[in-house]
Amino acid sequence: MPSDVVCAGVVKEYATATGTVRALKGVDAAFPGGQVTAVVGPSGSGKSSLLRILACVDRPTAGSVRVGGVDVAAMGSRGRRRVRRRLVGYVFQQPGDNLLPYLTTREQLELAAQLRGRQDTEEVERLLAALGLEHRAGHQPEQLSGGEQQRLAFAAAVIGGPALVVADEPTAELDTEAGERLMRAVLGLRDQGTSLVLSSHDPVVTGAVDQVVRLHDGEVS
Repeated sequence: MPSDVVCAGVVKEYATATGTVRALKGVDAAFPGGQVTAVVGPSGSGKSSLLRILACVDRPTAGSVRVGGVDVAAMGSRGRRRVRRRLVGYVFQQPGDNLLPYLTTREQLELAAQLRGRQDTEEVERLLAALGLEHRAGHQPEQLSGGEQQRLAFAAAVIGGPALVVADEPTAELDTEAGERLMRAVLGLRDQGTSLVLSSHDPVVTGAVDQVVRLHDGEVS
């Protein structure tokens, strides 16, 4: 069954040289299982902070984040790492941050599948074809364009069927055709029961999702 993700009173604060910055100010939001949600808002609204918390990369300063009934916000770094490895796929905004520089395209996907307890060569080849990367399977990240790196990062995040995929501006490095291809893959995953949360300003993304959560100055607007 798809897992709902629910945030309640989520606060995120960062210490800076000039004082404390509150990036999220008590966010309440629900991300239904088996749906695609776009998180939108102007720069500095808290989108990336919220996505990093949903992906179990960061822990909120206050509040709860329940993934399939489990409050991951209450977990320490080791527990969140286990959840992230097995159940959550995360695509960082900068494509290269998602990839190991010494692995080929195919090896990136094989490793991601192994970390989720899967060794499915057929799924690797299917994703390479779906995202137009089959001709780049033997190339390392430095040999790929920014758009190719982003598509590879997304493939690595979704392989093995995680319950939740979180992607920060997944089409930012893609042209219109590649962005539409990526969104077709996203909707196909949704139809298989995966829940996806994407931050984006791209109308190709926001026009295709099931719901939109709008942030402004760290709050749901």
